[in-house]
Amino acid sequence: MAAASSSKHCRRSKSSFSPFSTGNKMPFKSHWTLAFLILAVSLCFAEDDHEMEEFLKREYSLSKPYQGVGSSGSSHWELMGDSMVTTEQVRLTPDMQSRQGAVWSRIPCHLKDWEMQVHFKIHGQGKKNLNGDGLAIWYTKERMQKGPVFGNMDNFTGLGVFVDTYPNEEKHLERIFPFVLAMVGNGSVSYDHERDGRPTELGGCNAMVRNLKHDTFLFIRYIRRRLTVMIDIDGQHEWRDCLDIPGVRLPQGYYFGASAITGDLSDNHDIISLKLYQLTVLRSPKEEEEEEEDEITIPSVDNMDLLRMGESEEGMSGIAIFFTVLFSMLGCVFLIVIGLVVYSHWNESRRKRFY
Repeated sequence: MAAASSSKHCRRSKSSFSPFSTGNKMPFKSHWTLAFLILAVSLCFAEDDHEMEEFLKREYSLSKPYQGVGSSGSSHWELMGDSMVTTEQVRLTPDMQSRQGAVWSRIPCHLKDWEMQVHFKIHGQGKKNLNGDGLAIWYTKERMQKGPVFGNMDNFTGLGVFVDTYPNEEKHLERIFPFVLAMVGNGSVSYDHERDGRPTELGGCNAMVRNLKHDTFLFIRYIRRRLTVMIDIDGQHEWRDCLDIPGVRLPQGYYFGASAITGDLSDNHDIISLKLYQLTVLRSPKEEEEEEEDEITIPSVDNMDLLRMGESEEGMSGIAIFFTVLFSMLGCVFLIVIGLVVYSHWNESRRKRFY
């Protein structure tokens, strides 16, 4: 069972009495007690993530000693660019300027529900905000394509989850970097590098992942057309929520990959493991029929306009709220002063007429 899955444990009380042993007659009350225990156990396991089971899929996973990585046709994973394999990690980029690298699965994934656990490490000599640029985890139609989006092509088709370590848009001071965000592309949507992907992001969270002595993990789950991203970066072996978006439509048959890029600033971007789990979720016949009728061919997100509205409202924080309140107060003071001046002139003219 993966670390992020919640489990409910049902315990049976121990007893020396066996209702099935010969020579013992079960009292009437014991029948009801046994029935209650069976019902309780059944409900307990039925409530566990919609009777969800997880199975590690090794053909889609990458872990030590990385025997499945190489250029031969029999390997499951393929390197690109400046990436290299060591005994401890797959290094996507070294801590050097203007490098990009990636590792891509050769096998398309046809799982309906899945979960990816990423063990990664970002470290380097640069001080805060003097490092870059970050890494990405992909589930896309295209593979092995160099480009500007964390070492992958722009206008991609599928899902990208980015660990962005450098802020390009300095005016948004309320966002703390490194920052984890997700984006779904349909082949014609461009990633806005200058604005750190804000116009197309589904959500995200800050994640201080650089130069840590303990392990750092990223968790991506896609189940029932719901995308969930969590992080474990505090060394406590606990998942922290990052984003949870319903209505995410991803076709089957895409490829998993990881990529990274450096520019004028740099970092070591390492992948220690990528572990993919198949999620087996029981669906009702009606749900199965609805999903078969609504086959997904192009990646999309339901209610994307509402997500952008929420992002705009979220953007009214920090400095924006400060200036809004400041100008509102100045406006009120101005109106009060004008009111006092008008009242003073009116009162003076009234007094002259009276006398």
